Amino acid sequence: MSTAADRRFAPRLRGLLRRTEHAYAAGDERPLRGYLAAMAAFGAYTAGWATVVRMRGRPLPDRPVPWDVALTAVATFRLSRLLSKASVTSPLRAPFTTFVGPQGPAELHEEARSDDGNATVGELVTCPFCMSVWVASTLTAGQLLWPRATRTTMGALTALAGADALQLAYGALVSRTTGE
Repeated sequence: MSTAADRRFAPRLRGLLRRTEHAYAAGDERPLRGYLAAMAAFGAYTAGWATVVRMRGRPLPDRPVPWDVALTAVATFRLSRLLSKASVTSPLRAPFTTFVGPQGPAELHEEARSDDGNATVGELVTCPFCMSVWVASTLTAGQLLWPRATRTTMGALTALAGADALQLAYGALVSRTTGE
């Protein structure tokens, strides 16, 4: 049951949020409520991982091993771009985005849809920087729960990033020597 104070509080809070959103946006459309929901979802996601790690009794390392940090960084880079930009993963983004055109080798430029609250999800799934926060958290949790399988996966993603760099370097070299 809600009290009279509760019934007065909710409209006041909504009004405060609306005024804050309007003042912040300065005439532009900014989905602050969506961002707030995304932050809450990320908090719940990481709290879930932390709970599973704790329940499994896995000890946390005293400090990160530099090799694991480097491997995680490269794997996060590659998986984030794969999820947020690759042509092959566009069906995962399609409910939240609109295709604009190609962007770089085997990558797409997509824009977030602004209808039905999909704007925030669309921004998240098309932004490799935004996606990397989720990916790095997932890989870190994976290292704590399933270290061998996660490091193997991260090794494959790192090899893929290296292969991509070699493909781009080769293409640039060919273009430079043939004048194309």
